[in-house]
Amino acid sequence: MHRPSEFAAALKGRRLARGAFFMVTSAASTQAPGQACARLGLVIAKRHAALAVTRNALKRVIREAFRHCRHGLRPADYVVRLHARVPSMSLTALKRLARAEVDTHFERIGRGPATRAESARDKAAKPGAPEAATP
Repeated sequence: MHRPSEFAAALKGRRLARGAFFMVTSAASTQAPGQACARLGLVIAKRHAALAVTRNALKRVIREAFRHCRHGLRPADYVVRLHARVPSMSLTALKRLARAEVDTHFERIGRGPATRAESARDKAAKPGAPEAATP
């Protein structure tokens, strides 16, 4: 995503995931129907990550995580936004922490919302729960 209008639409869209550092929002893709694919936008504010080295490292980690799971996501515009101040820690530790959180978010988004049938099946499969009647 490149244009401010694309970012604005995605930021106004549905919030898909929120963690300790990042929030992921999404809107329908603005591309032509035949060319639709998952696209990524990043908002890493200077007030949350003061050093340019930190901001650039976070962007690299998020882009790499997105590349690995982009084909499992539905075609849409996704914006990952840093919403909390980055703690003072080594860059290596911060990258690992960020990658773990972003991977969790994209995995959850890729699975999609659970259907009522899946939820009922999961409740019935819990130990101590009565068996569900099968037709």
